[in-house]
Amino acid sequence: MNEFSMPLVLFTLTFLAAGLVKGVTGMGLPTVAMGLLGTGMPPATAAAMLVMPSFVTNVWQLFAGPSTGRLVRRLWPMMLCIVLGTVAGAALLVWVDPNLSRTTLGLLLIAYAAYALVSPDLAVPPRLESWLSPIIGLVTGVITGATGVFAMPAVPFLQALRLDKDELVQALGLSFTVSTVALALGLMAHGAFKLDQWGLSALAIIPSLAGMWLGQKVRARISPKRFKQFFLLFLILLGIELAWRPFS
Repeated sequence: MNEFSMPLVLFTLTFLAAGLVKGVTGMGLPTVAMGLLGTGMPPATAAAMLVMPSFVTNVWQLFAGPSTGRLVRRLWPMMLCIVLGTVAGAALLVWVDPNLSRTTLGLLLIAYAAYALVSPDLAVPPRLESWLSPIIGLVTGVITGATGVFAMPAVPFLQALRLDKDELVQALGLSFTVSTVALALGLMAHGAFKLDQWGLSALAIIPSLAGMWLGQKVRARISPKRFKQFFLLFLILLGIELAWRPFS
């Protein structure tokens, strides 16, 4: 399959949908984009496509509140380990058989969505945060590098820190921004982020921002909880399709 065989209209709709999910729930753009793009191109190419829209939307989210500096000082060990793990893990995304990468991505989508549907009420005791933070960062980084998805286990860990609502949104923005930059560095280090991909990735910013704007409008009219449930069920179905494809 040609790396860029996905029609431009489907490419645009993918990022519009991914932005819409992020606008409603505050997260999910790389998860949706990787899942949908992964059905039409190699995972390494899909990961390159999401770099620019993910970076722009997550920087916007990071600086949307007053706690940026405080969160950076608190979470820098986790962020540093995300960078190290992602750059190293990107080798797997680039060099491993695309079918194996798709299967891994599918299983990860299923695991993430199943976890989020259950939503266990976890809390990290303050005395454990200092040594858990780098471990979570390193594991998140390796998974990000290998699959292009930033969510696990960083999202459950940040939720378990019991930050207030606005701080959590900013902390997720910080984690996703660092993951995006690290993924771009990892892909470039392994020769998987080419000049023409920068242009396509930049083009994806427009539908992503349009989707975010639309998602924010939708959020005011529907139950975010109900939307999230349908979104997570969709991720499970998408994950099953990706995981099963190499065997079909």
